[in-house]
Amino acid sequence: MSIVCSTINRLKYLYYRALNMRLLRIGWMLLLATGTAILGFGFVIAAYPQISPDYSGAKEVELLRTIGVATTGMGIFGVMITLKAYRRGEKWVWFTLWYYPVFWTTHLALGLPPGNDHIHQIVFIVLSLLGLLLPVRHFFSSSKSMQS
Repeated sequence: MSIVCSTINRLKYLYYRALNMRLLRIGWMLLLATGTAILGFGFVIAAYPQISPDYSGAKEVELLRTIGVATTGMGIFGVMITLKAYRRGEKWVWFTLWYYPVFWTTHLALGLPPGNDHIHQIVFIVLSLLGLLLPVRHFFSSSKSMQS
């Protein structure tokens, strides 16, 4: 009887471990997509600041270029910590990447750029929330053995 219970417990452990790893993989892919989009947007705005019709003067173009460079840096930062520390399941990264849904929600709530349609902001809010919440058990499991 104890062998059967032990085997069942081992199978449950393996199942939940595989599920947690699968959810972690889905999570980092969603966050990577969000970071890559931010990186791409920043690069485009830094390289082609005149793309926005709202900003036509020389001062506005330089402001847009500065915003683009800063956004590119934010994208690089997000992509790098997603690819390295998030995939390893480090808790500090889970907290740090909450910046994404806060950033996009703020842009949506205040009607901030980019663009006049806010569909992309809703998409990135959903992607980043899913990326953070799907693997939450991996980061905050009651059993440390479940994280390995």
